[in-house]
Amino acid sequence: MVPRLCDLSRTATISPMRALLTTFSWQELRHHPWRNAAAVLAVMLGVALAFSVQLINASALDEFSSAVRSVNGQPDLEVRAVQGGFDEAVFATLARQPQVTLASPVVEFQGLALAGERQVPMRVIGIDALVLPTIAPALMPQAAAGADRFALFAPDQVFLNAAARSALGLPAEAPTAGGGTAETVQLRSGDAWHRLAAAGHVAAGGTALAVMDIAAAQDLFGQGGRLSRIDLRLAAGTDRATFMATLQKSPGWPAGVQFAEPGDAAERVSNLSRAYRVNLTVLALVALFTGAFLVFSVLALSVAKRAQQFALLGVLGLTPHERLRLVLAESLVLGLIGSIAGLALGTALAAFALKVLGGDLGGGYFEGVAPTLHWSAGAALLYGGLGVVAALVGGWWPARAAQALPEAQTLKGLGAAPTQGNSQWLALGLIALGALLANVPAIGGIPVAAYLSVACLLVGGITALPWLIALLYDRIAPLFAHRVLPMLAVERARRMRGTAAVAVSGVVASLSLAVALTVMVASFRDSVTQWLDVVLPADLYVRATSGGRSSNTGNSSSTDTATFAPAFVQALSRLPGVARTGTLRTQSLQLDAARPAVALIARSLEGGATQSLPLVGDAVPVPEGAIGIYVSEPMVELYGAKPGTAFAPLSDAMGLPASSGKPQVFFVAGVWRDYARQFGAITMDARDYERITGERNVSDVALWLAPGASEGQVQASVRALAAKQGDGSAESVEIASVGQIRVTSLRIFDRSFAVTYWLQAVAIAIGLFGIAASFSAQVLARRKEFGLLAHLGFTRRQVLAVVAGEGAAWTAIGAVAGLGLGLAVSVVLVKVVNPQSFHWSMDLLVPWERLLVLCGAVVAAGTVTAWLAGRAAAGKDVVLAVKEDW
Repeated sequence: MVPRLCDLSRTATISPMRALLTTFSWQELRHHPWRNAAAVLAVMLGVALAFSVQLINASALDEFSSAVRSVNGQPDLEVRAVQGGFDEAVFATLARQPQVTLASPVVEFQGLALAGERQVPMRVIGIDALVLPTIAPALMPQAAAGADRFALFAPDQVFLNAAARSALGLPAEAPTAGGGTAETVQLRSGDAWHRLAAAGHVAAGGTALAVMDIAAAQDLFGQGGRLSRIDLRLAAGTDRATFMATLQKSPGWPAGVQFAEPGDAAERVSNLSRAYRVNLTVLALVALFTGAFLVFSVLALSVAKRAQQFALLGVLGLTPHERLRLVLAESLVLGLIGSIAGLALGTALAAFALKVLGGDLGGGYFEGVAPTLHWSAGAALLYGGLGVVAALVGGWWPARAAQALPEAQTLKGLGAAPTQGNSQWLALGLIALGALLANVPAIGGIPVAAYLSVACLLVGGITALPWLIALLYDRIAPLFAHRVLPMLAVERARRMRGTAAVAVSGVVASLSLAVALTVMVASFRDSVTQWLDVVLPADLYVRATSGGRSSNTGNSSSTDTATFAPAFVQALSRLPGVARTGTLRTQSLQLDAARPAVALIARSLEGGATQSLPLVGDAVPVPEGAIGIYVSEPMVELYGAKPGTAFAPLSDAMGLPASSGKPQVFFVAGVWRDYARQFGAITMDARDYERITGERNVSDVALWLAPGASEGQVQASVRALAAKQGDGSAESVEIASVGQIRVTSLRIFDRSFAVTYWLQAVAIAIGLFGIAASFSAQVLARRKEFGLLAHLGFTRRQVLAVVAGEGAAWTAIGAVAGLGLGLAVSVVLVKVVNPQSFHWSMDLLVPWERLLVLCGAVVAAGTVTAWLAGRAAAGKDVVLAVKEDW
């Protein structure tokens, strides 16, 4: 009977206890808005930045994929050449196959169009209108109202999409036939301009596009007998793998022509930008990581302040497990508020960035794409959930501290349970685990283990803060033993090292990541600067502009078509003021359908590869009879092109005939750094390229000026020569000095890392806001202590000096720990994350002056913050605070 009565009594108190607990938590959250705002702000910004990055990149990828689908249609298979075009006889071979129900030939190339005096890139596609509608209806030409319905077959007619009309400055709607002056378009690919009539439009989206009859495109632009791709529609039940294997093994199938899935182009761009997107997202989560420590700091101080209240609730019947759940519930509320606000802010940031900056965020992967916002409920749940989890993780240790409170001792003011003394071993274990994870290879091209290594290093370093405080201040304390104010500040940091560690944990987390990012960006920028010094040895660079460079999609049809003839190069070398010239020819090779194209660079290597290329290591002697090639670092990682080995795929990709019955042997003689092409480049001597291909035209010419020559006069002479030997237009060449290229390259670099700089600033600001909230809470809780100091004769200025000294002491240890942790993390970022993400290496550079200024600013900000917080607690009525103990 007695147990049953006790159970009944306990049941009767559950509802009042729940109401009391709700009021208890609500009053804590409501009465300390600034302190709790630090944690909410950190969670909100972390969620907002990560969610906005996800929305921006997902919207850009969706828009690009949609544009690719509208242009390429939805065939079952595509037939492409790994480099350039292929003979149209392949079309006849495919059309005779019983498995093929429809074959649509396409000629595609990058050209230029005249918009007034300005030349704009224009993608030109030649199509067969009789078979196109069932495969790519968005490319089907629509004649203008009143125009001849057979205009799409006329040799001088072209049809533009909306982007092309906008680029050319034409009205959105084409005029009706006979309703005014006919619209004309001047297109160029090669040496001559062609004037065509704009007879209508096409619905395809994406970049500027001109569509015309395939036969007319072949005749006008020198593509006779050549195709860029063939879109296939297969019969129902056809085994694709067997069909492709049978054709590729047939005797008449040409080398270098391969099959591709219709979604490969979008997949290549996704793979191209994946590492950039993942790294940007991880950096965006820096604020969320800092937010977890701020939640920890805020709730740890809250639990310490309310220790006697928790003990009293325990006496009234609140179990330790219920105290744990109470603190976790408070952290859940903080996480929910921060996550909801972060999702709203992230949506607004993404919409603003897409409208103002486009979808590339400085990476340059989606140039020409103007995406609209695609909001994702799944992504919102994911990043909102991450915000809540971060808050719960931050609140777990304070909740455990509330659970472990000894009720009787706490009510008597004898303190909390003793802290465990093995935190240094946990810290060492986490740091050791981080070092081990840093040596684990990437998973699916993403450095997952390296990111976990960074997390272990940060958590381990922050866990070691109490031990570090004791180690440092036990040695410093005797130096201030005879100076009262510094002694009080140092002794509090030394005796209350657990509280100090909690207060500065947010600063350590944010500062260490800021230091790591600063070192990483400085190292990368210095490596790029040194790389530019080697790859840009000349004074001026001349490039042909009438054709396009290879696009990010990796379409082989987009290789360079604008070239200089040997006679033009020789004429350049004879210009007054030109000491010597060097040449370069770039082509795109599709070595793997699932990866972006690889650049093949034929350049002058007269001074040797060691002088002309930024080699990594020494060059290997080339065996007799082989052709030496030099590959960039991604080629080693992605294609296994190691120095001292033959690289067979290059001969097949170039479609070279066998020499004397034997295939060409390409020998990897060295590896070089290339920060311009993430997925690989191959360099060979221009003389070898000319010998095996017979191609003598070049796309770029480097000019070394004679001593005392005027750069402006040489540029004018080059333009005059281009106008004389070309089509009469000096705009057919693009001239840039080495200084202009360097400035442009570094500006692009800085734009790419602009988001990183903002993330560093946000992380530091959140950390300082957190320490401000921590000091505000502590000094308000120490009013009795300050009152006692006033009774002992301390002036208000001296009390403020003690508080400011504590702020300096605490943030100084935070700066030391943050600097050390940041340098350790920077090594992982530079030596592990960067090579695993982008497949290139760089040298570690530590900008000591910038780092010391950053740490000094953090210490100064922490000192000023503590002083400002102490002013509220050292007011005129501070003496009355000790009356509570009378």
